[in-house]
Amino acid sequence: QVQLVESGGGWVQPGGSLRLSCKASGSIFSRLAMGWYRQAPGNQRELVAAITLGSNTNYADSVKGRFAISRDSAKNTVDLQMNSLKPEDTAVYFCNAEYYRIPTTSTPGTYWGQGTQVTVSS
Repeated sequence: QVQLVESGGGWVQPGGSLRLSCKASGSIFSRLAMGWYRQAPGNQRELVAAITLGSNTNYADSVKGRFAISRDSAKNTVDLQMNSLKPEDTAVYFCNAEYYRIPTTSTPGTYWGQGTQVTVSS
């Protein structure tokens, strides 16, 4: 069983930065491809960024150049560094994982965290 716990959400002014972290339980992290999704009120859940076992990355066009996903095998964590935040980045952000296969827009991984709220406003 894969358990994912997110942390690091909160409120920030436009142009600010936040760093989200997701910790995976157990000794299976090396077999997990990971992703971050977000869902704003009234919108569908969308893929923000994803990272393979080998640390190859994919990003949504809306966050390219502003967000960076990374993984730390020693800590069993995947982080999402979010810079130059905009009000439209406001959403609940979810960590997602799947064995070996990178999460995609149409096919998320099986495992989800509980979500963390990110609010960007002045």
